[in-house]
Amino acid sequence: MTLPWAKPAGGGAAPSQARMTVAVVGLGNIGAAIAGSLCAANRHDVIACSRKPLQHLILERDEGTVEVPLRTLTDPAAATVVDWALLCTKAHLTPAVAPWLARLCGPRTRVAVLQNGIEQARRVGPFIGEATVVPTIVYYNGERIPPDRVRLRHVSKDDFAARDDADGRAFAALLAGTPLHVLLSAEFETLAWRKLLINVIANPMTALTLQRQAVLRHEAIREFSLAVLEEAVVVARAEGVSLAPDEAARVMATTLTYPPEAGTSMYFDRLAGRTLEAEPLTGAIVAIGKRHGIPTPLNSALLALLRAISDAAESGR
Repeated sequence: MTLPWAKPAGGGAAPSQARMTVAVVGLGNIGAAIAGSLCAANRHDVIACSRKPLQHLILERDEGTVEVPLRTLTDPAAATVVDWALLCTKAHLTPAVAPWLARLCGPRTRVAVLQNGIEQARRVGPFIGEATVVPTIVYYNGERIPPDRVRLRHVSKDDFAARDDADGRAFAALLAGTPLHVLLSAEFETLAWRKLLINVIANPMTALTLQRQAVLRHEAIREFSLAVLEEAVVVARAEGVSLAPDEAARVMATTLTYPPEAGTSMYFDRLAGRTLEAEPLTGAIVAIGKRHGIPTPLNSALLALLRAISDAAESGR
């Protein structure tokens, strides 16, 4: 989901890299897609950390469908320290995988955070000891089709963004040989906020209406989404984020370029009766707005609805 006005500062993958051990923590939409991509490239030793065992994975992608063997662990006690841990759970579920991270992480481990939201290092840091956090932004669309199939959609020319530093370049090199491209940028924080702006409309609108991203093309939903964005942009600027004068309109236009048949993580979670990732997305806008004394009535209303749905899922109703 690269925004058209963001200029690449680099990207792609390094031509060679020693074989490494890679643990994919969370085998949902995002995790299954990257696990399948890494296994298909066969340049590293990949372990999937999941609640249920899985011997193989079928990866549907534009480049062709492949079936790959997959080694899974279901007990954190069986895990050992790895070179890379790819954290692919929902942001609000990070504490739940603390036992996995404690076993996988050592002083030389890099933890790539493949989660929505901003301030990834602060969220993940308490659970990884001396390991290094590598924040990323995920742009590709993954759709897990149980029990052993995942669909990978490239919705733009870049599938990830990472900081243009040593850790970001190491992450890009890790994905060499896969169809996943990494944009390296010196403006990572701005890109992270722009992704958050996309998420605060695409996720709530699809989850609340139980429709895929085609719903954003509905005139009334489009107008309401634009108002939600304008409110969130004010909050972002209060945080010192440099955004375009017509940022809200640009973000709205970008969302309309995505495949109408694509879902969102919150949409899939609601269909499955799981708790929703509301706090790191809409909740972040509301909380930061309060900190700056900025009213956010539209985002607050969305948050109240999302919390009600999530609370019902939590209680098993």
